[in-house]
Amino acid sequence: MSSAGTGRGVIRPATAATCPCESGVAYSRCCRAYHLGTANAPTAGALMRSRYTAYVKRLAPYLHRTWHPDTRPNRLELDASPRWRGLTIIRSELGGADDETGVVEFVARYDGGALHETSDFVRLGSDDRRWVYLRAQPK
Repeated sequence: MSSAGTGRGVIRPATAATCPCESGVAYSRCCRAYHLGTANAPTAGALMRSRYTAYVKRLAPYLHRTWHPDTRPNRLELDASPRWRGLTIIRSELGGADDETGVVEFVARYDGGALHETSDFVRLGSDDRRWVYLRAQPK
């Protein structure tokens, strides 16, 4: 889901709109706290959903912050062109509260196509043990 261009998304005031991650919950009660940095995603799956939503909202700083430092680009700019249309989680392995690694396979739909990918996630940090995106395995 990386692309080039400008990517200065703005976190707007909370609304009752359903979160783009398709959790069925309002954005204000779903991914917003992760994007604001007031909470960390508790599972690899929640991080995957929050990162998808960050792409939809063009929140490059959040994507950069939740990308493993060994694999993230030095600079991340997002292209305004893919219009993301939906997310389907196909499977999750591990990635829970007691795990150190997790795998999430998903399909992210956009105008004109879809991105089918398996993403690897790991815990990072000695205190908060937050989840970060490590790498993708395109399908």
